[in-house]
Amino acid sequence: MVPRTGVSVDICPRDLPIALIGTAGGALALWADAPGRIAVPVALLIVLDVRIRRWRRRT
Repeated sequence: MVPRTGVSVDICPRDLPIALIGTAGGALALWADAPGRIAVPVALLIVLDVRIRRWRRRT
């Protein structure tokens, strides 16, 4: 995925306790028979810190 010009997307892992909670939450959702296509992206959103920034050039 390539963002368009003027958009910055930063993806980095969160601190360890949040990552453990996210992984445990994802595993629990899979164990409770939640569909994998729903549980895995939700667990990734909990574990990863996604920042989308928009910037403009100064004229």
